Amino acid sequence: MLSPKTIEIVKQTVPFLREHREQITTLFYEQMFQEHPELYNIFNITHQKEKSQPRALADTVYAAAANIDDLSSILPVVKRIAYKHRSIGVQPDQYPIVGKHLLAAIKEVLGDAATDEILNAWKETYQVLADVFIEVEKDMYKQANEQAGWQLFRDFLVVKKVKESDVITSFYLQPTDGEKLAPFQPGQYTSVKVHVPGQPYEQIRQYSLSASPHSDTYRISVKREEGRNGHPEGLISSYLHDHIKEGSILPITPPAGDFVLDQEIDTPVVLLAGGVGITPLMSMFETLLKTQPQRPVTLIHATINGSVQAFKKQIEQASQLPQVNIHFCYEQPTEQDELHPLFSKKGYIDEEWLRTIVPTVEADFYFCGPVPFMRAVKQALENMEVAPERIHYEFFGPALQIESEAVQN
Repeated sequence: MLSPKTIEIVKQTVPFLREHREQITTLFYEQMFQEHPELYNIFNITHQKEKSQPRALADTVYAAAANIDDLSSILPVVKRIAYKHRSIGVQPDQYPIVGKHLLAAIKEVLGDAATDEILNAWKETYQVLADVFIEVEKDMYKQANEQAGWQLFRDFLVVKKVKESDVITSFYLQPTDGEKLAPFQPGQYTSVKVHVPGQPYEQIRQYSLSASPHSDTYRISVKREEGRNGHPEGLISSYLHDHIKEGSILPITPPAGDFVLDQEIDTPVVLLAGGVGITPLMSMFETLLKTQPQRPVTLIHATINGSVQAFKKQIEQASQLPQVNIHFCYEQPTEQDELHPLFSKKGYIDEEWLRTIVPTVEADFYFCGPVPFMRAVKQALENMEVAPERIHYEFFGPALQIESEAVQN
């Protein structure tokens, strides 16, 4: 347990360190990778280049430290991050490495302001947080082994490759050993390990399982990340699109994640997807149609236009069912898009529009997509006075920025 004095020091210094967060964490990654280049295998190189991963690490550490006297308040965030760690194979012996270099970066950036008292307080705090993650992840590895039959990576064969839109392609996977698929819950994801020729390190990416669990294959649906507006091209997404064929082998981890459809209740469901955020929601949608056909479901999919929209035909077919309500929102619709019978709005999803199409605020809301989309939807639902326990979301990225902001505030 941390002493009251240590907690006080940490809480007092959190705002100051957060102010220098990008400088601290950028230096941290540079120094850590110099000494431990093997860790490149579990860190997203693209996110490193974009500087989003350093910011994400800082947000997570500082948000947790700010609530160190009440860890129960951040356990949902810890659990979600721990699932990510389990999915990419983070091990207990890697936590001391991170701690060492994070403290060294704090000391170097703050200079004389980083007194021994402050550094010792942060060292103790980091160890408490690391112990929490290690214990939670230990249980998750055990659970994966019991439920799925494997803990880290297992080879899967690409049995089918399907182009879903101009930018999204699905890969259907079966285990090469011929054994049964591990069960998963609609909304969960898996990690894929890829070695791109010419690259010195393997890379791991996490992709939602985009089909219902009631199948003899796993399906992941990957968006090709184009380089634009200063963002580099997606190394792994491009490789999967261009070089992974039917017959290729992909090592993947057991399904993970706590963004899952609650199938024990029969309340109405509203699924809100932004772009490729449709992938975990499609698994939920297909599951609802198969296992709870009387449960009302509204699916809202926002994309740039119809050419980049995945699963359009499947959604169109389901729209004929009496319990299903579908709305397409296009930022830049083509003339053909505007004639589509499911086209409902031009521009972006907003609160005013949601109020006109959501059947009831007593529904359970699940949403996923880019950060601006997530923030807008979450704020709209809160303004509509949707109960917090009815709001569920998944974030694609190096950290849980929405949860972190909530914890910080």
